[in-house]
Amino acid sequence: MASLLVAASRGSEGTYVLYGRSTELAALEDLIATARRGHSGALVLRGEAGIGKTALLDCAVEVASASGVRVLRVTGIEPEADLAFGGLVQLLWPVQDRLDALPELQADALRSVLGISRTRTQDRFLTGLAVLTLLADLAEQGPVLCLVDDAQWLDQATAEALLFAARRLAAEQVAMVFATRAEGFAAPGLTELRPSRLGTGDAARLLAHLGLPPALRDQVIAESAGNPLALIEFGAARRDDPSKFTPVTVADRVLSSYRAQIGALPEKTRLALLVAAAEGRGDLPLQMKAGRMLDLGLEDLEDAERVGLIQVTESTVAFRHPLIGTAAYQGAVLARRIAVHQALADAAEDPDCRARHLPLATMSPDDAVAAELVAAADRAADRSAYAAAALLHQQAARLTSDHRAQTRRLGDAAALALNAGHTGQAADLAEQAERSTDEPKDLAWLAPVRAAVMFELGDQLEAARLLLERASSADPEPSRDMLRTGATYAWFAGDADLVRETACRLQGLGEADPMVEGMAHLADEDYACGIPLLERASTAGPADGDMARARALHSAILVGDDVTAMKLAAAEVARCRAQGLIGALPQALHLLAERQVQAGAHRDAEASVAEAVEIARDTGLRQRVAWLNGVPARIAAIEGDELRCRSLAEDAPDVGKVASESALSLLELAQGDYEAALSRLEAAIGPGPQRHMAMTMAAVADQVEAAARLGDRKRAKGPMRAFDAWAQASSQPWTRAVAHRCRALIGGQEEDYAEAIHLHEQGGRPFERARTELLYGEWLRRARRRSDARAVLRSALGIFEQLRAAPWAERVRAELRAAGDTTTTAKATAKNVLDRLTPQELQVVRLAADGNSSREIAAQLFLSRRTVEHHLYKAYPKLGVGSRRELARLKLT
Repeated sequence: MASLLVAASRGSEGTYVLYGRSTELAALEDLIATARRGHSGALVLRGEAGIGKTALLDCAVEVASASGVRVLRVTGIEPEADLAFGGLVQLLWPVQDRLDALPELQADALRSVLGISRTRTQDRFLTGLAVLTLLADLAEQGPVLCLVDDAQWLDQATAEALLFAARRLAAEQVAMVFATRAEGFAAPGLTELRPSRLGTGDAARLLAHLGLPPALRDQVIAESAGNPLALIEFGAARRDDPSKFTPVTVADRVLSSYRAQIGALPEKTRLALLVAAAEGRGDLPLQMKAGRMLDLGLEDLEDAERVGLIQVTESTVAFRHPLIGTAAYQGAVLARRIAVHQALADAAEDPDCRARHLPLATMSPDDAVAAELVAAADRAADRSAYAAAALLHQQAARLTSDHRAQTRRLGDAAALALNAGHTGQAADLAEQAERSTDEPKDLAWLAPVRAAVMFELGDQLEAARLLLERASSADPEPSRDMLRTGATYAWFAGDADLVRETACRLQGLGEADPMVEGMAHLADEDYACGIPLLERASTAGPADGDMARARALHSAILVGDDVTAMKLAAAEVARCRAQGLIGALPQALHLLAERQVQAGAHRDAEASVAEAVEIARDTGLRQRVAWLNGVPARIAAIEGDELRCRSLAEDAPDVGKVASESALSLLELAQGDYEAALSRLEAAIGPGPQRHMAMTMAAVADQVEAAARLGDRKRAKGPMRAFDAWAQASSQPWTRAVAHRCRALIGGQEEDYAEAIHLHEQGGRPFERARTELLYGEWLRRARRRSDARAVLRSALGIFEQLRAAPWAERVRAELRAAGDTTTTAKATAKNVLDRLTPQELQVVRLAADGNSSREIAAQLFLSRRTVEHHLYKAYPKLGVGSRRELARLKLT
């Protein structure tokens, strides 16, 4: 790739040549060539204003067009940074005829974005999935290049959608390039390229190309500091007036240069440029309609067009560089800006466009304007553009005269900011709303969103206290909901007293809530009452509401009802997939993955976690990523991968400490380091109510084993008593089986081992069954019943090998050798055919084997059809098959 390409133009002054950009041009050419070869990619060009990012995009267009690649392009517009999906509309409008090819929910989401229909979108990331699918569909007809300029000025909703799509590109023949300023537009996970400032040689060649005399070049090079735009502007200025001097910083110099050029124009031309800058989108008909209200006409743009500040077509006005628009807007006095925004609002036919200008034209409370902004916020929320909706509610609050209505609108803004994932902004808005009122009813109404913000920021206890404090001022139904949520927050905060108080207050309202009552009894260690209540609360069917099913799932997890929890978690994952609830999917996958580990389906659990981590990263849920590590940490502990287990566990957030510590203690148990395992668990399992849930109780059983191995009956006594009481109240076979195992470890009675084995045979938690069989086999061998020991130990070995639990399997082999069995001593851990697949290949293969088409799989896994087929193509040879028909005959377990 040559280092000299046509890259930009400056009106009548002709075309400039791009210097010093061979590396960047080569990267763009390679990205486009890769798309033509059938693979996707994304690149971020990041740098200061004037560094040449737009010129590089123009070069990319030339390369793409010359090779038959379709180009879609959008430019972020500063005045539209708060207009919901303004950028996406600009990008996708030319291809809206392809929406019918998308899955229905995705098509509806984009129709809503484009204003074709008014369909409420439930998840803010569904639009990103729809963009991915649409780009992939376009690429079926040939490679696609998607270019985004001035990405730092994209509205939040558009930025989220495009980044979600960019991170999930794989085999779609799509290339995406984002050009952005040095600050703003965070795009973690995407490759970045930072164009450098031009060296002296390239700068001198550029100035020579502009016709600047050699005597002036050194001074311009020094003033421009290698910034190409500054070189162009200062060079042109010095060429026209050699005595001209410019301010100190490069940014100020460029802006000052543009302000000077604008200042030299006639007054009506300056006003016309202000209209164009305030309108932002380049919509000439709208600008002319607003201009007539200000006594302006098309002729008032002529002088600006003649000197190359703008380019005018029959329908658009475009600034040669965005900084020109900035200079035109910032250089105008406030009164003129207000008049221009009012004219644009009055001229706008689109209510969302009108709503964008009204707040900038209204300086004092105006309830009619506030009502328009609320209506615009509702439309934005319907399209899942929650960040834009939050801003509109905030603006409406400023213009609302009624004090209570103002409070409500600030509260709505806080709730929407939380939905958008902007926790800090939500906290600020909720605090503003609280400061604006002392009405108990209003404070009660604000409490759920305020508490939700506290919970997200890690202050679960204060969140619970706030809900309980304000529930008494709320109406009956909201009050009950606040108390239920408060109980859950208190549970996770470890405050048993608040859980009990909540249960009492719900009873006082005539609301017998089995989940809250069950948690209260558990907190009191009254398992006989608490566990049956929670088992009752875990019943929920498809006809029940989403909240009821969520509460049922929580209850099933608390009591270790693995079958019910697995069914409910799988149903929640399916619901999130079917409804495109991408933001909620990581938590659902996390809960499913935990159940899959318990069922011994480690590869499926890893696939669930891998997908959850990818989506959580794509959607900014960073704490969820760390929390998810608890699942692979436990798998690593079972498999004896110490390095991986410790690496995953050390990053666990406070809310996931029990999971990470129990994984590490399990690793230490397998290594025979019983003191380390016991001390770790004694420190991790605190006095709070969470110690009474199934996950923690399983770790309590490990506590008993570690103490028994050390021969320390005193340290085993307390955990043994707690686990035994908990298990006896449970109807789950695995809990009672493990209780009998613990009793056998302490008391050494064979009938406890035999009963444990019998209960394990009823199903559930194969790893726990194999551990019981190992311990029983050890007991039988010590009792010199070597034949009986070998039978039990072989069963344990089969399970451990299937789970790839290497250290546990080796312990079994050692016991078998001691029991006189030499037939299994050299056998390696069994390999499952599915171990050859990546997590995503496994998910795709399972769905394909169930008869799903590539398009159906793509919709479920939030991928493109081509990526699904790419995964199948990679998986077939690993599995030794050549078609879906052969795949369906495999036993994928």
